[in-house]
Amino acid sequence: MFIHIGGDTVVSTKDVISILDHQTVKSSKNNKAFLQEKRKLVVDPDQEETKSYVITTEAIYCSPISSLTLKRRAQFVDSLDQVSFVQAEVEELTSSGSSDDER
Repeated sequence: MFIHIGGDTVVSTKDVISILDHQTVKSSKNNKAFLQEKRKLVVDPDQEETKSYVITTEAIYCSPISSLTLKRRAQFVDSLDQVSFVQAEVEELTSSGSSDDER
């Protein structure tokens, strides 16, 4: 599944490593150093006010959406994955149960 992180940008939930709040990054020397070290990987597609950073396996995205909202979106997508998994299990159980009845 994918998460919309602002503008025309979506990222795969499987690629997301971390979502950091902009204020947290600003107040931490270690986070600032990390972003400075990885600056070639930082993507800021909209040049809007950055509220969070989405760190993926490929890049670091600046997002105008708060980290809390992005977290909620990721949890919602994760819950959708779980629903489809449960539906698949139910279908498997019901289809195997009907074949046992036919015997």
